[in-house]
Amino acid sequence: MIPDQRREHILKLLQERHVLSINELTSMLSVSHMTVRRDIQALENDGKVLSVTGGVRLAARLKSEPSYLAKAQLEVPAKRSIARAAAELVRENFTIYLDAGTTTLQMVPLLTDKVGLTVITSDFNVVGHLMEYPGIELIHTGGVVSHSDHSSVGRFTAEFLKQVNVDLAFIASSSWDVDRGSTTPSEAKVIAKQELLRIASKSVLTVDSTKYGKFGTFRVASLEEFDLIVTDDRLPRSAVDELAERDVRLKLVECEG
Repeated sequence: MIPDQRREHILKLLQERHVLSINELTSMLSVSHMTVRRDIQALENDGKVLSVTGGVRLAARLKSEPSYLAKAQLEVPAKRSIARAAAELVRENFTIYLDAGTTTLQMVPLLTDKVGLTVITSDFNVVGHLMEYPGIELIHTGGVVSHSDHSSVGRFTAEFLKQVNVDLAFIASSSWDVDRGSTTPSEAKVIAKQELLRIASKSVLTVDSTKYGKFGTFRVASLEEFDLIVTDDRLPRSAVDELAERDVRLKLVECEG
């Protein structure tokens, strides 16, 4: 097989098996490890696959997101660790934005002792938790309600954000990738997230590693546009290296037991 045929065959195999090791591919294709690695690199450059330790998997298109309640049950140890590292960035008298999401919600208990804190959010769950802390100035953005996400989205939310200044914006993402950046399957979420990147003095992407290599239809921003990405230490080594090459600032945290 010529390289293009071989790479198409690799994609077909991955559609059946989802993840394959280098050894499996060398056996299936009757080629050397070096040839397989070159093919994987070429497919990864095209955004079709993602390297994992010792192998490769398909890059996954995200057509919809799970409900808020479903997401709250996923990757809880990683989200707690990411939230702890993110909360350590918050100083007294800061104005921060907490994007709608189950990772940013994990930050809430870690912020209640911050003096002079102002929290702006589109997330109704964040509001519900912080309502009990009168020492925190709490502002909800308003906007069209997304029932599945328990948050406000769209143009009205973005218009509100044009009126405020934010020291730190903690931004969530359902999918992220070196080449495609932070993406979402929901067009309604894009405009407010992009406005956040414009108004915030610093922006932090808080996202776990299981969402890496996935992509939605709508692009929010390149990863270079964030001042920091906080994720867990299960992120593939190839991704860590490529992010470093692109000067993307990355903080890896160890998952809680």
